[in-house]
Formats: sequence, structure tokens, C-alpha cells
Amino acid sequence: MRVVQVIACVLGLLLGWQGCALAGSAVRLASEEWPPFVSASLPDNGLSGAYSFAVFARLGSTASIDYYPWKRTLEVGMNDPRYAGLLAVWRTPQRETQCHFSTPIGTTINVLAYLKEAPVIASSKRELRDASIGTVAGYSNGEEFDGLVRRGVLHVQEGVNDETNLRKLLSKRFDAMVIEKRVLRHLLAGPHFTRAERDRIAFSDNLFHERTVHICFQRTPAGQAQQRAFNDAARDIDLSKFERDYLRRLDTDRPTVN
Repeated sequence: MRVVQVIACVLGLLLGWQGCALAGSAVRLASEEWPPFVSASLPDNGLSGAYSFAVFARLGSTASIDYYPWKRTLEVGMNDPRYAGLLAVWRTPQRETQCHFSTPIGTTINVLAYLKEAPVIASSKRELRDASIGTVAGYSNGEEFDGLVRRGVLHVQEGVNDETNLRKLLSKRFDAMVIEKRVLRHLLAGPHFTRAERDRIAFSDNLFHERTVHICFQRTPAGQAQQRAFNDAARDIDLSKFERDYLRRLDTDRPTVN
């Protein structure tokens, strides 16, 4: 069987197929806990983790995820030779120079979360200039938002993760926070927040556009070959259907936030 696989790989490479970059290998990735997209506590490591594992399986490869804080995830995922890369990552112009990005492994939309007793209403990001906004250090919140922060138009307080920021919001440490919509709902539906806390939170989803997340394969020749092989295999798995099916596996009776 091994001989047949090797012959198939050689023929495939002659025809321009990149799958042998991953075939039969063990792929190691880095990530931060970011449920429901990536988490050791969820089936197959979350929505994006499960999708990525399914793609790697089509290549005859096994994948594993090691979890770190976000800044450490970026460091080891992009630079440590023990890793193929990291997930789940939004694309930015800067990261385009640091990663070979995979095809999308999830769809996201950020929202502005605030307290119902102190609503923060805005029709554009610039209208947030008088608010103090919580963000996660190292996260990209879109080119427009990030640009306004760099130019000093918007004022942010960076936290270590979304859960910490949500605690700060409930304690009125800032006026509002930027968070991915599914992540917000997952956190508030979990055991770390009470129903009373959940009922204090509202959000608006008119300020941000839907964005995809990806695997950032290391920017090396090997990383590029892995990216191409992954992208070829991903064509056979419908991401939208996979997302719907995966989310049905989770608790459909979770409390909602509005």
C-alpha cells in the first residue's frame, strides 16, 4: 500500500498535484481557544477545527491543535518549525506578507456589544470616537476599524481575550467591545456567565462586514505546498453546509442575545 501511495504521489507531482505535501503526514497547528470556531472543549476542536480536520483527512493526513494565548499562537504558528501554521486567522495586508492563507475555514461577523442600560448606538465606526472600546490584543477588526485606531480617531483598551473583555464590559470598564457574534453567544450561553449577566448585554451588527477565517500556513516553500494541497482538497467539502451541519450538533437550545 505504501509503495502504491508513493507511486501515486510521484505521478501526481509530475502532473502538478500538491497533495503529497501532506499525504500520510501528521500536521501540527497552533491556536487560541476561540469557541465555537476553535476549542479543545468542542467536538473535533470546534467548527473551524472540524472543517480543517475533514480537509486534512481527505489528504490522508492527521491534524492536531496545540492551544496558547493569542500572541503566543502567532509566534509559534508563524515561526516554530514544529508547526505547519495556525488557525483561525483573519486576512490582513500585513499578514499577507507573513502567511500562505488557506481557503476559508469559517465565516465570521463582528458585532459591537454594549450594556442595555448604557447603549452605544452608531451608524458608522467614526461615530464611536467618543466611546471607550474593548478589543483583544493582536486581533484584526477590519482595515477601516484598525486604521481609525492607528490614527487615534477611535480609542481602544486591549484585553487578553474575549471572555476577559466581556467581564470588563459588565463591570463598566469600557463603553462597548468588539467581538465575533457567534463567540459572544457561545460565551454568554456557557457556565461562566449568569442569566442576569446575559440579560444585560445587547449588540449591534450594522458596523462590520462578514469576513472569513483561514489557516495561516508558514511562509516557507513547505508552507506554500501545504496550502496548495489543502486548498485542492477543500474544493470537495462545502463550507456553508459543513457549518450548518456542525452547528446542529451543538446545543440548539442555547440562550440567545439581542
